[in-house]
Order: sequence, then C-alpha cells, then structure tokens
Amino acid sequence: MKNNGYPGRGIVIGRSADGRHAVTAYFIMGRSVNSRNRIFVTEGEGIRTQAFDPSKLVDPSLVIYAPVRVHGNDMIVTNGDQTDTIYEGLEKGLTFEQALRSREYEPDGPNYTPRISGLVHFAENRFDFIMSILKSNDGDPSCCNRYTFSYDNPAPGQGRFLHTYMHDGDPLPSFMGEPKKVVIKGDIDSFAGMLWESLNQENKVSLFVRFIDIASGTYETRIFNKNQ
Repeated sequence: MKNNGYPGRGIVIGRSADGRHAVTAYFIMGRSVNSRNRIFVTEGEGIRTQAFDPSKLVDPSLVIYAPVRVHGNDMIVTNGDQTDTIYEGLEKGLTFEQALRSREYEPDGPNYTPRISGLVHFAENRFDFIMSILKSNDGDPSCCNRYTFSYDNPAPGQGRFLHTYMHDGDPLPSFMGEPKKVVIKGDIDSFAGMLWESLNQENKVSLFVRFIDIASGTYETRIFNKNQ
C-alpha cells in the first residue's frame, strides 16, 4: 500500500502468526471533502461511519453505513450498506452469496465503485471466510460482474486483501483478480500500526482492526481516525 496512493477502501481477513486469532481489518480513504469528513465509531459489536463535522456532510448515501456487524457466529465486513443486506439475508436463511445477488456496484459513475464484502464464520475451534466483489464490466454499468472467493481454515500468518481500486485515476480503475495474499504478523497493536502507517497520509481516513480468539470468541479491537 505504501506504493499505492489510493487503493480506496480495503478489507483484510486472515489468521494471526501464532494461529490463535482470526484477524479482520477494514480501512477507508477519501479524496473529496465529503469522504474525508468521517470517523469510525463503535455500534454494538460492530462499527459505523459517522460525520466528523455534521455541517460538512453533503450526501450521506454512500459514506454513512455500518461496515461491521456480527450475526451469531458470523462477522460481516463490507464497504457499504450491503452489510445490512447480508445481515438481513442471514436472518432469512440465505447464504452470503445469495444475499448479495440483490446488490451491485455503487451508483457513482463513471467510477462505479465495486462493493467489496467479507464474512468470517466460526465453528468448533476453527474459522473460514468468504470474500466478494461486485463490479462493473470494465466500466460498463450495463453488466455487473460477481466474484466470490472462499478460504477454509486459513494458515497461520496468512491473509487476503481486497480493495476497491487498483490505484488512483480518473475514472478510478476497479480492483482486478483474486484477493491478494498478505502476511499477518505481530500482535494487534503492531499489525494495526503497520497498516495505518502504510496508508497514504493525505488520503487515509479511518482504520478498524479486530483480533478474535478462535477458541473463546473474545476479541480486541483497535480504531484509528485521522480526524480527532
């Protein structure tokens, strides 16, 4: 990320190097005043975006949402209000992928920002996770391309990283390919600090990191907000 000035919003999911924790991270970046005018706040077992200065909030539709929610043994993390779509789908007995069939990329042409989502499922002292990206067909909004990636029992020290844009541009080019394999090392504070320092200083807005003990389900959370 140090060589990418604008990956947009990103999700990292994997397993800690000691094998004990499921690791989830989510960050947001911004180029406009509306996008940069945000902070993460806790809400129940999850988080929500909130305007740092309410007087500067122009359009809340794509910037105010709950990125993280917990449903039973599942933790949902996304870059938009599809968090609620997945949560409500699980309530109705739908799968992660079935719930997302009702959604597509964001209506912010010409960028058509991809919707990226993840779900971490815990069961019997192990966990699996799924990641998804819904995006336009190389900038053509007449077609929504849907990709889902499943990872069973991830290895210690390994994670996957999915973000919205390949790099800065006009229009912004959507992420391509499978979620990137990344190394997860250190405890929650060193890992969260590394991520925060890796994000472009001008464009970074907020970061959420959670380490969940696979055996007990207890967790630790760190939140970084550029606006204080």
